[in-house]
Amino acid sequence: EAELMSVIAKYKDQDGALIPVLHQAQEIYGYLPIEVQTMIADGLGVPLAEVYGVVTFYTQFSLNPKGEYKIAVCLGTACYVKGSGDILDKFKELAGIDVDGCTPDGKFSLEATRCIGACGLAPVFTINEDVYGRVTADDIPAIFAKYQD
Repeated sequence: EAELMSVIAKYKDQDGALIPVLHQAQEIYGYLPIEVQTMIADGLGVPLAEVYGVVTFYTQFSLNPKGEYKIAVCLGTACYVKGSGDILDKFKELAGIDVDGCTPDGKFSLEATRCIGACGLAPVFTINEDVYGRVTADDIPAIFAKYQD
């Protein structure tokens, strides 16, 4: 909390302070729960609704905790038609979490994304910076296992 308060104090009187404060808060906490948004709103003298609006508008901000390994399955049209829904279901089953969930040990989080611009590799998912394409649900257990150690 003290770390966040010093970030707020640093930006308090600057125009456009909200986004840099949100970025640094997310670096501190890993995500932006409502308690953190409230501290930022109070600290910057900005309505909570405005803070929440910015957090939910920009995809780089998250309301939910993220795992050490962030699994993101594309549900854009090309990927969905080629089976990404089944891939998402397989990850849900293997990790034991739902979309926007995080495993209790903080190792994995799961999200459904829109087009990531790799339609030629459909269906596509990422685990952190690793991109996987042209996979089926049957390929997922072996891929998932690589990240479990």
